[in-house]
Amino acid sequence: MDIFLSTMDRKQIIQLPIVPAEFKIPSPVNNEVFTTINQGDIKLLGRRGLKSLTIDSFFPSKVYPFSRNNKYFGWEYYEIIEGWIDKRMPIRLIMSNTPINMLVTIENFEPGLQDGSGDVYYSLALSEFKEIILETKKVK
Repeated sequence: MDIFLSTMDRKQIIQLPIVPAEFKIPSPVNNEVFTTINQGDIKLLGRRGLKSLTIDSFFPSKVYPFSRNNKYFGWEYYEIIEGWIDKRMPIRLIMSNTPINMLVTIENFEPGLQDGSGDVYYSLALSEFKEIILETKKVK
């Protein structure tokens, strides 16, 4: 599996060089529970909430044989992601060999150093972004 992040217009695409060993994508549902006098608690089934995920990995500072991409190194990835945050635009997340292909927003980005290798370890929190579609109606 490969993980790609890109701008909506696909002019800038990055492939994450190191895929995390595991991740989960929660798919919440906005159900509501109400307490009634006669029946106690009842549940109303709601619509789907926004999916989210956190990717924990690292951006290599040099070529590793297990790296999936060597186009950028270390802090270059940091600059790209920080640039996307500054533009305040959603990005596209694609995971090959899965049905995951969705617009997301960057909720949190925590880069840092940890073992003296120069590799940039990071945690990237993403949340699903749904485009707002407004219906137009003619007024008589």
